[in-house]
Amino acid sequence: MADTTGISRRGTLQGIGALGTAAMLGSVDGGLVRASEETPCGVTTNGRMNRAIVERVFATPLIDTHEHLIEEKERLSGTTNGRVKADDWSLLLSHYLDSDLAVAGMPGDVYDRFFSDKTDPMDKWKLLEPYWPAVKNTGYGLAVRIAMQRLYDVDDLSAATVKNIQASYESTRRPGFYRRILCELGKIESCQVNCLSKPFGESDMPTLLMQDLSIVGMFDGPNLNGSGKPTGIEVRELADWHRVIDWWFEKYGKYAVAVKSQNAYGRDIDYEQVPAEKVEGIFKKRLAKEALTDREQKALADHLFWRAVNTATKHKLPVKLHTGYYAGHNYMPLERLLHNPGSVTELCRKAPETRFVFMHICYPHYEELLAAAKHYANAYVDMCWSWIINPVAAKDFLKKYLVTCPANKILTFGGDYIPVEPVLGHATIARKGIALALSELVEEGWLTQADAIELIDPIMHNNARQIFNLAEKSRVLENVKWT
Repeated sequence: MADTTGISRRGTLQGIGALGTAAMLGSVDGGLVRASEETPCGVTTNGRMNRAIVERVFATPLIDTHEHLIEEKERLSGTTNGRVKADDWSLLLSHYLDSDLAVAGMPGDVYDRFFSDKTDPMDKWKLLEPYWPAVKNTGYGLAVRIAMQRLYDVDDLSAATVKNIQASYESTRRPGFYRRILCELGKIESCQVNCLSKPFGESDMPTLLMQDLSIVGMFDGPNLNGSGKPTGIEVRELADWHRVIDWWFEKYGKYAVAVKSQNAYGRDIDYEQVPAEKVEGIFKKRLAKEALTDREQKALADHLFWRAVNTATKHKLPVKLHTGYYAGHNYMPLERLLHNPGSVTELCRKAPETRFVFMHICYPHYEELLAAAKHYANAYVDMCWSWIINPVAAKDFLKKYLVTCPANKILTFGGDYIPVEPVLGHATIARKGIALALSELVEEGWLTQADAIELIDPIMHNNARQIFNLAEKSRVLENVKWT
């Protein structure tokens, strides 16, 4: 098959890696592939896979629109962003899969020992073994298994392989390993990072680890220390805090690809446009550390949210908002999530000039998000994280999206990880899901093969380039010198 990307078929099949060439490209029948064989990582493809689509999807670069990656130099120094102390193979399980382990019944003391730096890495398999069968086939588990297969050349995580996995973990974690994992193995063109420790991360690799400007501390609370102190502005009244918000945009707006808020973890995203005069007194109470009622807190946050959003719009920055499912375990109020889609439409209606990027497909309420994206020109959808929350639902969402909404408003991948290694597994799952979604649409007669292939570049990278103005951002970032 001719490949206009310049990537060979052999290279494409090698890139499939843990998904298994045999399972993805088994017996050919009229250009389709009957894919039912179980692969080494335990993934079965089930269904008819279109060879041309599979090869093109696995050869096409991805733009990763959402990560929480810390800097490579911090990883090399042993820093793990405060989430886990151990710098060993258990780190790959420390983000997301740790929640599945807890939900599967791993006791707290066992959990603490497993992720502790005081436990010998060779002893950790015994702690994990009773719970591994329950979690290894979830999206979180598959991302880790695929990453280990591709990085460490093991069939699976087990008592027989844990020694090799630890040795390979240590040999892999060397200068340059971010680019090797993301670019060489993952075929990821660039990532967009939401720094969790400060509003904007000044990356040593600014064109690879592009950055969001976090606005959540500018309006939720607000965070007087984290968002206020770095500016050097003396805050005595609401107008001063407006200057704080402006400071962040003036300093980092030209470098940021978007702004980001995960405030939906604490409330619905039903932000009302509250005028300044109604919250000036509330803000002074906040400065005086007086207790605010729930109504006062919401009014202040709503006002400051719109101040940040309107400033972002002036700087031509899209606004990324968390929707749907929560990370972690044992505290998510599903009743609150029910209201996210309705609030999405209100945000779009109130601010038609703002480009809202709604993240994580609002899982499990993705049908309603489809309706919002179809109806509102300024509603964009990011599938980040969704492929490992529920890979089947994510595949179905993409199928439905492509026959429901304009194809230029969908972003199909974001790993959403702190450690870099599982991003590789997540990207492989996403590629498989994209290939499956397009293949099924062709097989079911909704798209021609030519239609499906024509969609691959836009949904895997071109949409992201346009929505986030990445060509211009890259030019600005190429020679940046942080001060």
